[in-house]
Amino acid sequence: MKLNTYISVLFVGLVLGASCTKLNEIVPQSGTMLKSQLQATNAAVPSRSAASFNGLFNPLGMPNYYDYGTPDDFGVLMMLFCNDLESADATASDNNYNWFSVCGEYSSRNANYRNPVIRYRAPYSIIASVNDFLAGFGEDVEDPEVLAMMGQAEALRAYAYMLLASDFQFNYTDHKDDLCVPICSKETPDPTHNPRATVAQIYEIIMKDLDDAIEKLEGFERSNKKYIDQQVAYGLRARANLNMGNYAAAAADAEAAAEGYTPATIEEVSKPAFQDIEEHNWLWGFDMTADAAKTSLYATTSSWLRSFSAKAYAAGTGTYTCINKILYDKISSSDVRKGWWVDENLYSPLLNSLTWDAGGAGKVSGQDIADFEYSEKYAFVPYTNVKFGCTPIGTTENAEDMPLMRVEEMILIQAEGYLKSGNEAKAKQILEDFVKTYRDPEYNAAFGARNLADEIWFQRRIELWGEGFAIHDTKRLNKPLVRFLGTPESTNVSPAFRFNMAADDGWLLMRFSNKELNTNFSIVDNTNGELPKMDQNPTLRDGVTD
Repeated sequence: MKLNTYISVLFVGLVLGASCTKLNEIVPQSGTMLKSQLQATNAAVPSRSAASFNGLFNPLGMPNYYDYGTPDDFGVLMMLFCNDLESADATASDNNYNWFSVCGEYSSRNANYRNPVIRYRAPYSIIASVNDFLAGFGEDVEDPEVLAMMGQAEALRAYAYMLLASDFQFNYTDHKDDLCVPICSKETPDPTHNPRATVAQIYEIIMKDLDDAIEKLEGFERSNKKYIDQQVAYGLRARANLNMGNYAAAAADAEAAAEGYTPATIEEVSKPAFQDIEEHNWLWGFDMTADAAKTSLYATTSSWLRSFSAKAYAAGTGTYTCINKILYDKISSSDVRKGWWVDENLYSPLLNSLTWDAGGAGKVSGQDIADFEYSEKYAFVPYTNVKFGCTPIGTTENAEDMPLMRVEEMILIQAEGYLKSGNEAKAKQILEDFVKTYRDPEYNAAFGARNLADEIWFQRRIELWGEGFAIHDTKRLNKPLVRFLGTPESTNVSPAFRFNMAADDGWLLMRFSNKELNTNFSIVDNTNGELPKMDQNPTLRDGVTD
């Protein structure tokens, strides 16, 4: 009965208005400090600011962050999962247990549903917390430790605004003067009448924050990759420059971000991975702990995206996240990434070294894992992903980490940046060196008979699959959403999700929730487009899966 589709939105805790509080007008009340008093306290006791700083990262992926008690409440990581399920490349079964069926069918534009509310609240929770955190400091901060915290906070705010911009409007290059989302800051005069800023205005904030972050993070060495160092800030600015069409700058920033990092080797990705924040190719990630996961085991990426958890919606209900067959069929058999998903016969070489021990329910190894069934696991379905690992296989902790930035992404940004700034030869060399060395020894960029720009997009779609980039890339590149090639047999996508959408279809843009519309009276909502219909636009093609 698809509970996610029918549950009305109920807000608890902070709402968007809190992020637009007139910070300069805070008055002492029940122990609340004036802004000037807070600044003085932070300056005198840096550990106080450190305590509030650590909380800035929680909306990235803390289970049950908004106390909904539902399996889709896990902040930004939930947004990233939705970004892929709304794309052409990732899909899950259309069954009564799929809380994310709204993404497959695109009913996620309904302003009453919880799904779009969480996707709106998560980035604004970061923005609100960052605004409040930074308000606790004056203009004369010199302590390097405090400056590093401030720089990380600014980078987080930029990341949050980038997510919102990509959800609520089309690409920067063609739509920079179109309405995007409201700006919330200490200068916001009235949060109840705070109109949408343009895409260009949002990116002014993003670029200023990232420029400041890069400066403040000079020389900072983090203790854990859950934090942001200068290279991560460069990586975020590389994304922003790519979005804005500043291609040479995007390539330069991506090079700065990637310095000292190397991609995962063919051997390393010949088994399920992408689960530990200490993996050497990660620049930044969400560090899930067992204690955090315990707060809501099902509200985790391990429950939904990883096929090897025995305490999960994926394995426990057969709602596995799968690759679209039309993309899978384009991957060369010599590419190690072909094994990141089981084929139509449920085979993947990545299963060969694995064992699933279900205790009294049995113990199986290798290819038998795919067909293995017991109370906590359904058999895999064709094209189930085995890219994302668990430790151990059959875990019930769901404490796997999730990448937010990898060096492989930075290399692909370099390739695209050089190509689109006029250096095609260097772009091709970067792309071929990466894929031949780390993924497919037989690769050449002309293999798929695509133009180089589409080839780079193809590589992004394979390499970054499941990590939250897919629909944002589709919109950034002004490409149609192509889930099937004209016939039902061309795809493994469920019938209700089987449709194509034109690049300018207004239904691709998120809608504002009723809660926001009822508290911010200056919002003009996105209204173009209509709910897609099964088998619509069968002749659309994207240049990659044709």
